Amino acid sequence: MPTPGQAPAEAPPQAPGRPAHRDGNVLRWLGAYTSSMIGDNVFYIALSWAAVRAGTPSQAGIVMAVSAVPRALLMLGGGVVADRFGPRKVVIGSDAVRCAAVLTVAALLFATSPGLWLLALLAVVFGIVDAVFMPAVGALPARVTGRDQLARVQGMRGLAIRFANVLGAPLGGLAVALGGSASAFALAGGLIALSVPLLISVRMRELPPDDTTDPAERTAWRDLLDGLRYIRGHRVLAPLIVAIALGDLGFVGPLNVGLALLADRRGWGASGMGWVIAAFGVGAGAAALLLTLRGRLPRAGIVAALAILGGSVAIGSLAFVPSVAGAVGVALVVGLLAGLSGALCGALLQTRSDPAYLGRVTAVAGIVSLGLAPLSMPLTAAAIGWWGTGPVFVTSAAVCGLGGVLALCVRDLRRAELPG
Repeated sequence: MPTPGQAPAEAPPQAPGRPAHRDGNVLRWLGAYTSSMIGDNVFYIALSWAAVRAGTPSQAGIVMAVSAVPRALLMLGGGVVADRFGPRKVVIGSDAVRCAAVLTVAALLFATSPGLWLLALLAVVFGIVDAVFMPAVGALPARVTGRDQLARVQGMRGLAIRFANVLGAPLGGLAVALGGSASAFALAGGLIALSVPLLISVRMRELPPDDTTDPAERTAWRDLLDGLRYIRGHRVLAPLIVAIALGDLGFVGPLNVGLALLADRRGWGASGMGWVIAAFGVGAGAAALLLTLRGRLPRAGIVAALAILGGSVAIGSLAFVPSVAGAVGVALVVGLLAGLSGALCGALLQTRSDPAYLGRVTAVAGIVSLGLAPLSMPLTAAAIGWWGTGPVFVTSAAVCGLGGVLALCVRDLRRAELPG
């Protein structure tokens, strides 16, 4: 195992190959990932519609939120599972379980009306499975391509997420309109199922195992503690995860609930808010496309830090833009800088982690983004009600900017480079 802060040991050398965006093996992985993400988007549309039809709005909100609890509580364990059994097996098994659960509910909805309890149970199952699925997904790219292509793969992954978000919601809405929630669940299950054979066809690289511990002495608890100690002692990963946490905490609230309240107070309406959200998506997609085509940006640590700082300034200024057109322009900048910093931070996590710890590193970063950051949304809404949009957006921007300041102040992170 390398000393914390050093680059991980290289996998066995490979002959130079095609860039990731022209590699059939990577494209099969990308197809599986995209299909699964579109299925997720359709699933949540189907779940929300079925919950609203089966209960009150407050009950529907509980059903939609209940999956977040097991996801946040179990994700560290999911990282251990991914590192122990290999991310490929975990992702394939997770997709198979999710597919079976969704198709079972679809069949029950076709036959009867089982009520909210079934929908809540399905949401809990999804949350549990996501807790192991997400760390494994984060650990897969290093096994699909070489380290020199990981930045490009992060860009491709960002494009897949944007495409899934754009296509999944209307596709789910169309399925609900044509055949109700049961049809939408069936479509979601089919899309998730499509990812399984694609993943099976993907060739995986063999990465160096962790030879520091006798397998007979390893326990899940020890693996978890070893992973946390590894991250805490790493001169790049530890400050990088803190920077990501600060960026997400300052970003999620304003760009979700805060934007809706801002649009309402400015009189922009739902269409105006839609244009602002679309501009953010275009900016983030452009950043992902840039990394996909270029494959690498020099001085990745500094570029990521400056992108976080620039994005925080843009977030703070969003509350003071009087017109929809101005807000669209600012949101475009926010999306571009947030997409760039997110992809670079993801690539640095991948390339600076020892392969034996990738699942646990991804899990810790995922808890920050999926467990802590969403907690800022109700706080943001309450704070805007007390103090208004301007002070809250500026405060959130300051929190986000601290992540960039930290990245600039920590020498090893500031000097971090992506492999060439």
